[in-house]
Amino acid sequence: MTFEPQVCAFACNWCGYSAADQAGAAKLEYPAGVKIVRLMCTGMMDPYYTLRAFERGFDGVLIIGCHIGTCHYGTGNVQARDEMARVARVLNALGLGQGRLLVDAASASEGPRFAKLANEFVERVRKLGPSPLREVIAQ
Repeated sequence: MTFEPQVCAFACNWCGYSAADQAGAAKLEYPAGVKIVRLMCTGMMDPYYTLRAFERGFDGVLIIGCHIGTCHYGTGNVQARDEMARVARVLNALGLGQGRLLVDAASASEGPRFAKLANEFVERVRKLGPSPLREVIAQ
């Protein structure tokens, strides 16, 4: 049996989620293990959301927002990028590794980009293997 990573993808309403929607409408394939959570803005990303996703058994967290300079709320995407850089250091300290977290961008018209990011991230997480927290949760 091959390991299929479970990824929690947080996507901003205006760009990331619309790109995922466009990818689906265009029938572009990305792994079924990518579960999307819609946020109004990635600036709403609280470190708790990321840590809770890992606690719940996800193997990776993907955050897709607007491109820098195009946030509908001004600087939410910059805020998210900076906050998640700090979270990546915490994940590293916890032994999860910062490779299980990715913050990137896709505009509403970039469905292919969303699918590509999801596929590449899942492949990266697959190489890392299951989250060490999965074993703790299963006990």
